[in-house]
Amino acid sequence: MRTFGIQDIWFILQAAQWTIGLSLIAFVGGAIGGLVVALARTSESLVATRLATTFIQIFQGTPLLMQLFLVFFGAPVLGFEVSAWVAAGIALVLNTSAFLGEIWRGSIQAVPRGQWEAAEALGLGYGARMRLVVLPQAWKIALPPTVGYMVQVIKGTSLAAIIGFTEITRAGQIINNATFQPLIVFSVVGATYFALCWPLSFWAGRIEKRSAALQAR
Repeated sequence: MRTFGIQDIWFILQAAQWTIGLSLIAFVGGAIGGLVVALARTSESLVATRLATTFIQIFQGTPLLMQLFLVFFGAPVLGFEVSAWVAAGIALVLNTSAFLGEIWRGSIQAVPRGQWEAAEALGLGYGARMRLVVLPQAWKIALPPTVGYMVQVIKGTSLAAIIGFTEITRAGQIINNATFQPLIVFSVVGATYFALCWPLSFWAGRIEKRSAALQAR
């Protein structure tokens, strides 16, 4: 057993880069998947709508931890060897796609019906209607909850520690096993998460207040 020191704080801060990297992968991949899901949910195709709805129900209705286990331990059963990094990335991208897809579906449907009807009156097809009229307006509605959800993505990466991915939480576990000082170790871990999440929460709040002020005019 040894004493918690500066080198341990540095180890946790170094692990933060992997938390940030995994969060970016989850958010970028989830944004692409979420847009596909949102467009499918609001499309004129009944099949696409049902498939997207089923996808959302599965990934919102099951714990992220279970999804991590299924990818990490299930892939070898199917003949695919995956690292903790790849497994965590896949599970988080799928999970984020489901939640962002639902957030953006609500934002798309929040665009006033008159805008849809005006686009139809101009003879715009579904693709042009969404690209030129609906999505630019929906993005303004979706921005605050999207930024706010980024905080959930960052916190969700902590579950990757269970499958051995060395991010902030896993780094804290490693240090605690060597120092047996959980109060100090996990206080530093919590402070690191707070330093990553608070600016995003603050930004989301500012955007929401600004949007409310513009709508009140």
